Amino acid sequence: MSTTFTVPNIIAKKRDGESLTKEEIDWFIEQVINGKAQDCQIGAMLMAIYLQNMTEEETVNFTKSMVQSGDVLKWDSSWTMVDKHSTGGVGDKVSLPLAPALAALGFKVPMISGRGLEITGGTLDKLESIPGYNVSCTQEQMRSALTNAGCFIAGATGKLAPADKELYKRRDVTATVNSNPLVVGSILSKKAAEGSQYLVMDIKVGAAAFYKTVKDARELAQELIKVSAGLGLKTRAALTSMDTPIGWGVGNSLEVAESVMCLRGQGRPDLVELVATTGGLILEMNNKVKNLEEGIEAVKMVLNNGKALEHFHKMLLSQGVKAADAEELCNGDMWKVLPSVPKNQVTVMQTAAKGIITHIDALKVGTACWAMGAGRSHADQPIDYRVGVVLLKFVGDSVAKDEPWIEVHHATPQLQEDIRNLIKDSITIATDAGDLPDSRIIEIL
Repeated sequence: MSTTFTVPNIIAKKRDGESLTKEEIDWFIEQVINGKAQDCQIGAMLMAIYLQNMTEEETVNFTKSMVQSGDVLKWDSSWTMVDKHSTGGVGDKVSLPLAPALAALGFKVPMISGRGLEITGGTLDKLESIPGYNVSCTQEQMRSALTNAGCFIAGATGKLAPADKELYKRRDVTATVNSNPLVVGSILSKKAAEGSQYLVMDIKVGAAAFYKTVKDARELAQELIKVSAGLGLKTRAALTSMDTPIGWGVGNSLEVAESVMCLRGQGRPDLVELVATTGGLILEMNNKVKNLEEGIEAVKMVLNNGKALEHFHKMLLSQGVKAADAEELCNGDMWKVLPSVPKNQVTVMQTAAKGIITHIDALKVGTACWAMGAGRSHADQPIDYRVGVVLLKFVGDSVAKDEPWIEVHHATPQLQEDIRNLIKDSITIATDAGDLPDSRIIEIL
């Protein structure tokens, strides 16, 4: 490759709003990977991209370059490789029942997931609350899981899109997180490197989401779909509401418990809707069904008939969980396996008034769980798998005064006053329900 490029010249070109060539992008990413680009230079490039944006062609080349910076996983040509990615939310455990449901429908699901930061729970953290569950899989272990279970949910290896890792850890400290080309490049480089052919994006919108408006979320979705096409990856997107917590559980082991209940055919309607809709889109993309509605019903069927649970059980065994624990978790008393706080550290809170619950603030609930130790402030901070909340009442429910509406599972002997106040302030009760949304699905692209 040409040696006439310099890092300052490439930064200056992007700073001035010019488009970078494929060769310039490839060369810059190479300098990042080889440690030849200084921290300040990487930060300057991130800021230049943030301020000047990238064309669709640039973003495709940028993403391809990050894919090619490391290993690209190769699978059997007879396998149909599918995946789903969420921008994250409070109580967002959709991946846990979805991956085995898709496996039960004949797909292979190589799901590379991440950890949580602040209020957004990480799929890997949830799964690590299961004793023995291994998220650090070799490619051979991944292949074995796909062969035996049809799916795995694991962390990225150090060799998978390593350029993304280098850029990602600098985006937060340079205030360049919410740049669409950087977001798109980060998500799609990992999905392309893991070998997926079909992808469904769950883009959260609302007070407890990264994207606060439908307009912003739609712009990201459209860019993801266009750039995916440039990578040979077929992508659909669902914009979904993230104003209230998903399902009944928030917190790592509590969300695993809820996921297992969903796989037993006993999921909350909103969780089932998200799992079935994202799975239905995969089926529709693959022409396995006539329309999305038929796809949704197919996913619900494997949740209700135990087929998805069977694949979840096999995935647990493939990823290091002892046979007795996997059996107990899936078909017995899950709390004999999952970590939990003592009963005297579960505080039940009551409603302050009679009426109809019109809102439960996901941001406040998520913040309370994070403050109790369910989330982390920085990447290497340990978390408490046991803590979180269980909703006993939901938006649209009629309640009497002093009726139990939420359980708080806390690590301290007494529930701290600031946590209590956050939870207390998260619920809105009114005499008139008004127009309450009956679906979390805002729009499908």
